[in-house]
Amino acid sequence: MIPHDLPTARPHPVPPGLSRRSCLQLGTRLLGGLATACCTLPAAALAQTDHSGGDPLESMQWPQLRRQFIGNEKMQFSSAVEVKGPPMADDAMNVPLMVDARGLLAQGQEIDRIVIVADRNPVQHVATFMPRKARPLLALRFRLEQASPVRALVRTSDGQWHVGQTWINAAGGGCTVPGASRSDGSWSRTLNQVQARLFPNLLEGRGARLRLQVMHPMDTGLVAGIPAFHIEQLELRDSAQQLWWRIELHEPVSENPLLTFELDQRPPGPLTLQGRDNNGNRIEHEVRG
Repeated sequence: MIPHDLPTARPHPVPPGLSRRSCLQLGTRLLGGLATACCTLPAAALAQTDHSGGDPLESMQWPQLRRQFIGNEKMQFSSAVEVKGPPMADDAMNVPLMVDARGLLAQGQEIDRIVIVADRNPVQHVATFMPRKARPLLALRFRLEQASPVRALVRTSDGQWHVGQTWINAAGGGCTVPGASRSDGSWSRTLNQVQARLFPNLLEGRGARLRLQVMHPMDTGLVAGIPAFHIEQLELRDSAQQLWWRIELHEPVSENPLLTFELDQRPPGPLTLQGRDNNGNRIEHEVRG
């Protein structure tokens, strides 16, 4: 029994010239078109608002990194630049990394510099390597604060940038924990001591491999009470003061940096390694074959 004081529903009027069946069919077609539009619009909008700037790894930090290190110069993502690291970093304070841009040499390109960055590190800039008389290949260890894309931005002599990248997972905390030599206080007794050795390149039959280690705490400045203290620059010169390579190191490079270089030729005589840290302490060592 419907109370008399409630309004009763009335059927919607059918437009003149249309049967009720035709009106229902028209409404179904309109609703179907609206549903299709709702499904396709988000995908189109997403394609138009790619906040990663076309990054293959879809990193939100990439556009800012590009502005900072490349600016308005031309760039392209390139498979000729190899960046190799472990899928999962067992030790976030010592993550092995190898950058190899020899593929660009095979294309007739001349390498000006290689900039290594980690997108999600609190200090993103890891190192800048200028090969000169060395091959554009570098191996090192660095700190990784969290899972992140790691990239090599390679600038060739024509002003073009070629970018290679990889993704490395990490448990985290690599940049915000003091190193072993800082914890036990041994860093002051070994500061800036150098071990270096040249090896013949047995695979290619020419050139040489240089492996060196410089003792230094490489403090990031992100641990409470410990300011940033790191090696800023190293370079290798021969007896005629010709530059063989130069590298700029930044806070994320691991404690007691261990670096590997490939030289185009075996040096005819001794080489001199020179450098400094951000406190002005000098580094000098003679490298003999």
